[in-house]
Amino acid sequence: MNLSEQEQIRRASLDELRKLGINPYPAAEYKTNVFAQDILDNFDPEKNNFKEVCLAGRIMGRRIMGNASFAELMDSSGRIQIYVRRDDICPGEDKTMYNNVFKHLLDIGDIIGVKGHVFKTQMGETTVHVDEFTVLSKSIRPLPIVKEKDGVLFDAVTDPEMRYRQRYVDLIVNPQVRDIFRKRTQIIQSMRDLFNSKGYLEVETPILQPIPGGAAARPFITHHNALDMPLYLRVANELYLKRLIVGGFEGVYEFAKDFRNEGMDRTHNPEFTVMEIYIAYKDYNWMMSFTEEMIKKAALDLHGKTDIIYGDKVINLNPPFKRISMTDAIKENTGIDISGMNETELRAVCDKLNVPNTASMGSGKLIDELFGEKCEQNYIQPTFIIDYPTETSPLTKMHRSKPGVTERFELMINGKEIANAYSELNDPIDQMERFQDQLRLSEKGDDEAMFIDLDFIRALEYGMPPTSGMGIGIDRLTMLLTNQPSIQDVLLFPQMKPEKKTTVDPDEKYIEKGIPAEWVEPLKKLGFTTVAKLKEIEKAGKLANDLNGYNKKNKLGLSGLSPQAVEEWLK
Repeated sequence: MNLSEQEQIRRASLDELRKLGINPYPAAEYKTNVFAQDILDNFDPEKNNFKEVCLAGRIMGRRIMGNASFAELMDSSGRIQIYVRRDDICPGEDKTMYNNVFKHLLDIGDIIGVKGHVFKTQMGETTVHVDEFTVLSKSIRPLPIVKEKDGVLFDAVTDPEMRYRQRYVDLIVNPQVRDIFRKRTQIIQSMRDLFNSKGYLEVETPILQPIPGGAAARPFITHHNALDMPLYLRVANELYLKRLIVGGFEGVYEFAKDFRNEGMDRTHNPEFTVMEIYIAYKDYNWMMSFTEEMIKKAALDLHGKTDIIYGDKVINLNPPFKRISMTDAIKENTGIDISGMNETELRAVCDKLNVPNTASMGSGKLIDELFGEKCEQNYIQPTFIIDYPTETSPLTKMHRSKPGVTERFELMINGKEIANAYSELNDPIDQMERFQDQLRLSEKGDDEAMFIDLDFIRALEYGMPPTSGMGIGIDRLTMLLTNQPSIQDVLLFPQMKPEKKTTVDPDEKYIEKGIPAEWVEPLKKLGFTTVAKLKEIEKAGKLANDLNGYNKKNKLGLSGLSPQAVEEWLK
């Protein structure tokens, strides 16, 4: 393992702590009685409250000043300054805990517990005067350096590769990120409170399914060893929730993880969170009003208002939202009325407008592509797009008065689909015919066409009451309500490509190039882990200086290098 200089120093400090009889990873409970933010919000010097506080957190900054020092401690609520005076934490003759441990063996990133009282410094900063501290966890890998003053971050860590792959570091050094995920939980709780207040039941349905039903999507497939059968990660939980409506529940909902083996971009992740709700004796008109109520409540619970900022836009989430049919939306945005057009005519419109299409697409899919390419991004303010083609809505009732379309809506906000809902199809014969239509699309090459679920048909044959259902993407809703540009910013651990492994050449390869054996390890420590990386060197003199500095700092005792000697290596 190649350790950086800082990692080596921290491991040496770890060993020193153990030699002093200090366990750097103690097992005992550390009982805290306050959070940093509680102190900052409520300390009153005149009341002299917070006389005995005990809190724990991570050291995020230090100012060592002889017999007294300041440090910044960060817990889950925020940061607070602490004041450590040698004679307070070491009242006896032995000053080891201050002179050795606090000043030299602790580092930024270490987790400690402190006991003491609160006061205000001459500069007016609320501070914990420490009487005792305990090492709770030694950090042996240095954090990225981020500076904060008066709540403003400087040199914030912004590299997405680091932030998303090492979310634990992102949460430490970018405290505003923690706030995003607290708000995500608030959004879910707001929705849950609304549903529970109306008597709807929260349930759980299978993630591993024999048939990936409920959505037109490409599934992930796995194998069940005990049953020796293929299973699919669910693409939706719809068909199971509707089985529960058949079983007699009037309203059921689920916050679910769904999985679709498709593309990844700023609004799509293969694993995502969705909330689906189904209410008996309702239709899609009722569900539009209910969705408005739900979105408005979430905005008020999170921000106290319905006007939200997203990027450079102000979006008003106060009902009622605009409603427009898909056909009228296409006419509104392209000037072309596609009403009554057949597949050939629709394909000609797609070609005219440069909308990508394939031979496997039927009329409904062509209409959907037209809307997606030419219309969707234009609906910034909340808009219900209603009355979708039958072909793309195989689980939806036919419209009660408009032939060729279904009673379905999608809620568009900021040019993206947020929610999808239907008047649910409960005619088992019609549903079977729709599934067979999907099978024919699959045979034409549509790899997103739905499977036939015969058990769901059997459930409908027992009778499902008129029902409306709605699904809403929690990730996209969180993006909207927290002003985040990418779905990766609202997922704690987004899917990523495998991390690239660092290649390290054996010492022999360096020696073959004429590099003395004793200089191979210093070269690797400076980052030249392969001989090929030496080709990146532009100035032999700089490398010679770096190696000589490393030699001196680590007391290796090697003879000094000249730029000419390094120049020979590089040849």
